[in-house]
Amino acid sequence: MPTTKSRAPSQAALKILIVSGGSGASGEQVVHSLLAQFPLAQVSVEVLAHVRSQPQIVDAVAHAAACNAVLVHTLVDGALRQLLLEAAVAQRVVIFDLFGPLLEHLAGCLGQAPLGKPGLYQQLHAAYFKRVEAIEYAVAHDDGKRIEELSLAEVVLTGVSRVGKTPLSMYLSVLGWKVANVPLILQMPPPPELLAVDPLRVVGLTIAPLQLLAHRRWRTKSIGLAQGGYVDRQAVQEELRAANHFFATHGFVIVDTTDKPVETSGEEVIAAVSRAVAGVG
Repeated sequence: MPTTKSRAPSQAALKILIVSGGSGASGEQVVHSLLAQFPLAQVSVEVLAHVRSQPQIVDAVAHAAACNAVLVHTLVDGALRQLLLEAAVAQRVVIFDLFGPLLEHLAGCLGQAPLGKPGLYQQLHAAYFKRVEAIEYAVAHDDGKRIEELSLAEVVLTGVSRVGKTPLSMYLSVLGWKVANVPLILQMPPPPELLAVDPLRVVGLTIAPLQLLAHRRWRTKSIGLAQGGYVDRQAVQEELRAANHFFATHGFVIVDTTDKPVETSGEEVIAAVSRAVAGVG
């Protein structure tokens, strides 16, 4: 059976069923772009992804007929497109081919037949999609957010406030690494989700006390916060001491960000995690 994704309330007045040989992302984007022109309409959109065989075609058309849906497809395999069209006509299902006419026109203009391989764009641009996914993950898991999904991270950065966790997370995500970061707060136990992560993928960030003080003073001044213990030299030293002890106790790699550009710290994190996971370090 094809993979199914529901996208809207079942009580919608109109249903659109998207059939795709790949993930269905292209067809879904086109359909939702068009539906944006009808903001008051109730339309449900369902995606049948990875449809690549005759039985799946038969099931897809039967499903469209059963729920009286408009069938939209992005199939690039010529035989499957024809089979889908014939089955839809036989069952009186309204069908729209988003890719077929343009594929045929391009084939005529270019003098060559299309490959007919579903999901080829995603395969050819895998690195780009991996980078986008990593950036989205880093943004969603910054500063301890969505901690229940920490196990999905390839790298977890942890350390005290203003040690450089967020900028380093963003830099690594642009390189394609799925990074989460978790703050350490003095006199508060670390979240159990952090301790459940493979320690080889956790990197503790540290920094010289004076530089941390400078970062914090600039931060409090820029947003108008009262300074207090947050910028007290003795308190900052105690925070760093406790954090470093925590890193050592749990076997986390430690990266010192003092006087380093984010690129240098990023290289150290990647090297440390890669060595540890490979069993070298």
